[in-house]
Amino acid sequence: MARELKEVQGIIFKRQKYKEADLLAKIMTKENGIITLIVRGALKPKSKLGAATLNFSYGNYVIYTSGHGLSNLRTYKEVRQFDGLYNDLTKNAYASFILDLIDHAFLEYQNLGKYYTLALYAIKKINAGVDPEMITQIVQMQLLAAYGVEPQLKQCVICGKSQGIFDYSIKRGGILCSDHFRVENSRMHLKPKQTAVLRTIGLLPIERLGSIKVSDDTKKATRKAIDRIYRDTIDLNLKTKKFLDELKMFN
Repeated sequence: MARELKEVQGIIFKRQKYKEADLLAKIMTKENGIITLIVRGALKPKSKLGAATLNFSYGNYVIYTSGHGLSNLRTYKEVRQFDGLYNDLTKNAYASFILDLIDHAFLEYQNLGKYYTLALYAIKKINAGVDPEMITQIVQMQLLAAYGVEPQLKQCVICGKSQGIFDYSIKRGGILCSDHFRVENSRMHLKPKQTAVLRTIGLLPIERLGSIKVSDDTKKATRKAIDRIYRDTIDLNLKTKKFLDELKMFN
């Protein structure tokens, strides 16, 4: 494919030094997926391109691309930063983890579709001060489908019952109704309210969730459950997750 100039809208989420004064920056876009950009001269003190490609910058970027491999950043339009993420290490850590999760779920230039909207909404909410733990749990549950392990949350994986008391089974890949608690030894033994939270954050569109109020005990339990689901089904080893876990130990 021949190279062409293209304008994309997206979020800058990773940077690293490339050559003496250049850097590589990853941008997450909706239609064009995740793109790695060469930003020439970005590390020079007065570089406008460098300032426009700080982590968590969001806006329109004009790139020179062939649709695969590295693309070149030419200029930008209407770029702004999510300042709340710069001034708060905890917010920054949660946002970095969310974008890293999405980065590992897709190939470069693969259309992100609804997951781009999910990422942008999550970043905006965390930047605005909404509970970053719950926002992250929402993203984690809804992103399982992108990893090819979408859980059955609408009804019991054995009998199809959709109302009642439920638990979660990693082995079965979804929820179990109480009729099968005694015969299924792979269930996680979650409390009904904890399973209900997992179902809610996994099924409802993020823009409809509003301000979720969950007790600290329930939030801790659902976090452990989601971590176990990811560990046993996807087995990711992300530095951003390790840093986030370490940060929680000191808070």
